[in-house]
Amino acid sequence: MSELITADLVDLDLSADTKEAAARSLAERMVAAGRVTDLDGFLADVAAREEQMPTGLDGGIGIPHCRSEHVTEPTLAFGRSAARIDFGAPDGPADLIFLIAAPAGADSDHLTILSSLARSLMNAEFTGALRAADDPARAAALVRGDEEPSAEADSATDSATDSAAEEPVAEEPKDAASAPAEPTEPTAPFRIVAVTSCPTGIAHTYMAAESLENAAREAGVELVVETQGSAGFEKLPAATIAAADAVIFAHDVEVRDKERFAGKPTVDVGVKAGINRPAELVAEARDKAARGETSAPAGAADDASEGSAPMDAGGDGFGTRLRKWLMTGVSYMVPFVAAGGLLIALAFAIGGYEIASAKSVADHFTWTESASWAALLFQIGSAAFTFLVPVLAGYIAYGMADRPGLVPGFVGGFIATTIKAGFLGGLAAGLIAGAVVMGIQRFKVPAAMRGIMPVVVIPLVSSAIVGFLMFVVIGKPIASAQEAMTDWLNGLSGANAIGLGVILGLMMCFDLGGPVNKVAYAFATGGIAVSNPSDGSLKIMAAVMAAGMVPPLAMALATTVRGKLFTKTERENGKAAWVLGASFISEGAIPFAAADPLRVIPSSMVGGAITGAMSMAFGCTLRAPHGGIFVVPLIGQPFLYLLSILAGTVVSAGLVVFLKGLRKKTEAGATAPAGGDASAKGAAGDEEKVAVAV
Repeated sequence: MSELITADLVDLDLSADTKEAAARSLAERMVAAGRVTDLDGFLADVAAREEQMPTGLDGGIGIPHCRSEHVTEPTLAFGRSAARIDFGAPDGPADLIFLIAAPAGADSDHLTILSSLARSLMNAEFTGALRAADDPARAAALVRGDEEPSAEADSATDSATDSAAEEPVAEEPKDAASAPAEPTEPTAPFRIVAVTSCPTGIAHTYMAAESLENAAREAGVELVVETQGSAGFEKLPAATIAAADAVIFAHDVEVRDKERFAGKPTVDVGVKAGINRPAELVAEARDKAARGETSAPAGAADDASEGSAPMDAGGDGFGTRLRKWLMTGVSYMVPFVAAGGLLIALAFAIGGYEIASAKSVADHFTWTESASWAALLFQIGSAAFTFLVPVLAGYIAYGMADRPGLVPGFVGGFIATTIKAGFLGGLAAGLIAGAVVMGIQRFKVPAAMRGIMPVVVIPLVSSAIVGFLMFVVIGKPIASAQEAMTDWLNGLSGANAIGLGVILGLMMCFDLGGPVNKVAYAFATGGIAVSNPSDGSLKIMAAVMAAGMVPPLAMALATTVRGKLFTKTERENGKAAWVLGASFISEGAIPFAAADPLRVIPSSMVGGAITGAMSMAFGCTLRAPHGGIFVVPLIGQPFLYLLSILAGTVVSAGLVVFLKGLRKKTEAGATAPAGGDASAKGAAGDEEKVAVAV
C-alpha cells in the first residue's frame, strides 16, 4: 500500500473550513505528486459523487472519494482539521478527512486495499491513533498499515488510557454473555447474510460491511457479508444463503442477483444505515425472523410477501417514493416512445400523413411501392405506441411491488387504453395495482402456500380488483378528465399557449433529464401517442423538444466563444455538446451543470423558457417524439422553429458567459496581493488556484 499514500499526501494542520476547500487542498497535493492530471476536472468528479450522497460518517470522519479519468493511479490523501469540517454526518463535522482518488479503470488489487482502509475507519483504535499522530510520515505509516495503531496510541497518555479501558470492556460482554447463555442457547447460532453496496463501491460498501460484522459479533450472531463494490463481487455460496435465518441489504444501488435471497426475513435499508446503526439492523432481522415474517427485498420475486421493503427502504418519505415509482414507469416507457414515434415519423416522411389510413400490410404489401414501406413503418410504430400506457402502468406497479405488480399493472394500463382514459388512466392504474399487491403481501399465509402466491394468487386477485376499479369505478371519470384536458389543449391560443410554452421550457431545462424534465416530456409524448393527435398536442411536443435542445447547444456555444472561462475538460465536453444538443439529448449539459450549477442551470432555464414560448407563439408542430434537427422535415413552421432554438441558445450562452465572467473578476479581486511587490504573473497564478466550481 506504500504507493497509495506518502508523507507528502498528509496534512496534519488542514486549514480549510468547507468540504470543497478541504477537497481542493488535498487534491492539490495529489497534483503536486503527479497523481492527478486535471485539478478542476477531478474536483468536479468529487463534487458529483458528493451530490449522490454525503460522505461524512459518525465519529468525525469525512471520506470524499470518486473514480475519475483525471487520476493516474490510486491515491489517498489525509488531512486533520482542528476546526472540523461539515461532510453531512449525523453526529456533526469531521476532523479526519480522507480524499480517495481511484482511476476510472482501477484494478481490483488497489480497490481491495482501499476497501481495507474503509474497514479500518470503523476501528476506534485506528482513528484515535491518527488523532494523536504528530508526524506526517507516522500518519502515512498508520494508514498504510506499516505501523500498529496501538503503538501510536501509546504516545499520548489519553489515547493509551482509552485503549486500555476499552480492551476489557470489549471482551467482558462476550465472556459474560457466553457463560450463562451456554445451557439455554440453541446449538446453531442465529445466522444472517448481508449485502452492502454504494454508488462508487470504494468506501461506504466496505465500511457498512465492517460495521455490520462488528455489531453481529457483539450480539453473538453469525453474519457473512457480500460486498458488491467497484472491483466486482464474489457471490455468497448458495448453501450459506440457504442456511441463513435472515437477510440484511444495506445498499444505495440495486443489489445484483437479489432473487438468491428470496423467501427470507429481510431488512432493506440504505448503506449509511449499515454504517451508523448496525446493531439496530441486526436486532430488526432477528425480530422479523422471530415473528415469522418472510418479506423479501424488492428484487426477489419469488417471495409471497415481497414489495413491502421499498416502502421502508432507506427511510424515504412518501413524496420521494412516489417520484421513484413514477420515474420507473416513465423510464421503461421512453424507449417505446422513441422507437414508435420515430418509425411513425419516417412513415410520414416517406408516404405523407395520409399513410395513417392505409390498409394493413398483412393483407396488402408491394415490395416495389414506397407507400407500402411507409405503411409498414407506420403500422409497426403504431403497434409500439399501443404499449405505452400498459408499460407505464405496469412498471409503476413494478417499482412499488416488484414483479408481482407487473400483471395487474399491465392489465390496468390496457384497460385505461380501452376506455380511452389515456395517460392519466395509466398513472392511476399503475399506482392502484402497486398498492393492491402491496396490501395483499401484508397478509400472512401458511408456508405451504408461499410458493404459489407470486405465481397464482397475487396475479389473480390483484388483476381482478384492478380490473373492477378501472372498468366500473374510476375509469370513466378519468377518461372524462383526459378528454377535458385534450379539449383545453386544443383551445389554447395567444397568451395561454405562450405561458404553457414558458412552463414546459423551464421544466425541460431544470434538471436536464431528471424527474422534472421527464414529467414534461411524458406529458408531451402522451398527447401524440394516439392515432390522431390534436393540433395542441403537436405544438406541445414541438415546444418540449425545442427547449430540451437548448442547454447542451448553449454550453457548446459558450465554450466556443469564451473558452478561457471553462476548463480544458469542459471545452472538450463542449465539442460533444453540439451533437448531443442537435440530437435532443439534454443530458449533454450535465457536466457543465455539475461543475457550476448556480450559473449553468438558471441560464439554461431562461433560454429554454424563451424557446418554448416562441415555439408555441409561432404555432410550430411536431409529430415525432424525438430526433432533434434530424426530424425538421416533420416540423410545422420549420424555419421559425429553428429560430426559436437559436434565440434560446444565444440567450443561455450569453448569460453563462456573463455570469462566469463576473465570477472571474470577483475571484481576481479577492486574490489580488495586498502589497505592490507581487508580480502580475503571481496574481494570475493565485487566481487560477482559487477558481473553484460552485
